[in-house]
Amino acid sequence: MEEQNKTEYIDLREVFSKIWSKKKLFFKVWVVTFVLACAWILPLPRYYDSEVMLAPESSDNQVGGGMLGSLASSFGLNLGSVAGNDAFYPTLYPDLISSNNFLVSLFDVQVTKEDGSLTTDYYTYMTQHQEVAFYSWPKIWLGRLMKQVFPKKKKTAGGGDGKVDPFHLSDEEFELVKALKSVITCSVDKKTDVFTISVTDQDPLICATMADSVRVRLQNFITDYRTSKARIDKEYYEKLVAEANVAYEEAVKRYGRYCDAHRDVILQSMLSERDALENDMQLKYQTYQAMRTQLEAAKAKVQERTPAFTILQGASVPVRASHPKRMIFVLGMLFLATIGTVLYILRDELKKTVS
Repeated sequence: MEEQNKTEYIDLREVFSKIWSKKKLFFKVWVVTFVLACAWILPLPRYYDSEVMLAPESSDNQVGGGMLGSLASSFGLNLGSVAGNDAFYPTLYPDLISSNNFLVSLFDVQVTKEDGSLTTDYYTYMTQHQEVAFYSWPKIWLGRLMKQVFPKKKKTAGGGDGKVDPFHLSDEEFELVKALKSVITCSVDKKTDVFTISVTDQDPLICATMADSVRVRLQNFITDYRTSKARIDKEYYEKLVAEANVAYEEAVKRYGRYCDAHRDVILQSMLSERDALENDMQLKYQTYQAMRTQLEAAKAKVQERTPAFTILQGASVPVRASHPKRMIFVLGMLFLATIGTVLYILRDELKKTVS
């Protein structure tokens, strides 16, 4: 029993003394680790983040309000969104932004780099003007070589000034859409319905530009969705008003021509026909006025259904890069190298302790 206790005993002073005796080894390891860490992290391009926070308008016809809605929100639920008549509520916004149709619609957004060296559409910028570390070139070159050796059947490509079909994307377009799903994200606070749009990019100005563009596109989509029925009704009544106006003007012309041609006539048959034309004219006028009233009501309905968004935080050009954290990475590598060196120096003592 005493021999076992002696085996398990570790003299800390002896351990520190042994570590201190290898201080030159630590110095060499730190220098090599620092150089390798800098060589790895410094060539990586810097990335910037820009966020937009919006609070959508709440519908008055939702039944999830009051104390019950407040109680549900404390558990992360939103009864208003579920029980309301609106089928497109904020929790679906992230799915919309990550959809192919929405991301493809961003291809034609015009962007400009902060230094003014480049102005082009977002599709061209993402496919032709992205910076990569020098040690990534062999992998890129190998990928291009494999595509040449094993070519795939080419699809009709879009992008740039051409139109892109989200239903049938080319290989390049598919890879770009896949990349955009990781750099353009949306999150929703289920308690407050406040949603945050976040965009990551290598250029701070393009980052803020795309964050604001995504906000505008999302607001336009939601507005079009919520006002679609009212806009259809408005267009329908505009057509009816135009038809009623033409019919009324023709009735006025017929009545006028008849009165001009029979000014001095007192025959009852002709007077009856004049009255009939006048009644038809009045009927056409009443129809025209009724359609005008319906049209004004439809316009008001469009305005009523148009949602309002409160911008809690607008897009702004980031001042500092969000990642990679170069200093933290280098310090982390030095810490791991230190731990590894200590374990290497004490490997014999550790083996004895384990055994």
